[in-house]
Amino acid sequence: MRKTRLCSVLAAGLAAAISLNSHAAPKSDFSVCWTIYAGWMPWEYGAAEGIVDKWAKKYDINIDVVQINDYVESINQYSAGQFDGCTMTNMDALTIPAAGGVDSTALIIGDFSNGNDGVVLKGEKKTLGDLKGQNVNLVELSVSHYLLARGLEKAGLSEKDLKVVNTSDADLVAAFSTSDVTAVTTWNPLLAEIEATPNVTKVFDSSQIPGEIIDLMVVNSDTLKDNPTFGKALTGAWYEIMATMSADTPAGKAAREHMAKASGTDLAGYEAQLAATKMFYSAKDAVAFATSPKLPATMTKVAEFSFGHGLLGEGAQSADAIGMGFAKGVTTGNTGNLKLRFDPSYMQMAADGTL
Repeated sequence: MRKTRLCSVLAAGLAAAISLNSHAAPKSDFSVCWTIYAGWMPWEYGAAEGIVDKWAKKYDINIDVVQINDYVESINQYSAGQFDGCTMTNMDALTIPAAGGVDSTALIIGDFSNGNDGVVLKGEKKTLGDLKGQNVNLVELSVSHYLLARGLEKAGLSEKDLKVVNTSDADLVAAFSTSDVTAVTTWNPLLAEIEATPNVTKVFDSSQIPGEIIDLMVVNSDTLKDNPTFGKALTGAWYEIMATMSADTPAGKAAREHMAKASGTDLAGYEAQLAATKMFYSAKDAVAFATSPKLPATMTKVAEFSFGHGLLGEGAQSADAIGMGFAKGVTTGNTGNLKLRFDPSYMQMAADGTL
């Protein structure tokens, strides 16, 4: 699903120093970047099928949609001002660009993980409580790490009750096949591969914390403010793609087949990943999620985890160090340092049919 960083907050801080030197201004050429994940494949499809271009031309602008192979690198490049928008999770939006000082807006809430991330145990141990005293292999400081922390919380445990072993996502499946590794936390498609191993039990997954691991299209707030047509074109394109890929029609199947192939799997594999992803195919549903009081509460949990793991920057004195803005004027954290905004207004335009 999504990789993470170990020192990328520092990179984001350097990036912020670059990007904050110049305020965005009206322009006609834009670029956004994305990485492979079930919920972000629609951007590749929209670019390949000319849907993004169609909406950009409607507003007399150009939008280049660029694939980046490394997830963290894509966010760092966005933070440095090399892209106007980038796909990322809610946690990474807070801990990389926002923590680095780059004022960013969650323009589109595309989905949340609803089983795509999970904790798996090997052998006779079959409950969350059995994690006590074990080593748990995962990509440290990633959404997997967050998922584990939330699971431990529900089991009345904490990270002090076990040992986290930082393991690259590229090595997790191989590591789990060894006798030394008895517990892992990871994401699809790695999760599905590990679950297929005999004598394993998935003891916790993201469906048990619905709406907490959220996948977004994040854009630079100044760029959006000065160029609302950029936000309108991206949002219009997104919901046209959503309407196509969610349809039980030959065109819908063809769209999903395209996305499956582009992500390195087949239709069955891709649809299995979609089944564990709560896609907001409807703009109305995305707006309802964005305006729910649950979203600020979720982001407060994310901020607390991030602060506890040193991800809010060297100067952060508390989990409130970074201010976040939400619908209906709701804010959390330091409003004098408001760097992450969840703005449902463009999704609302899509729901109203006014784009």
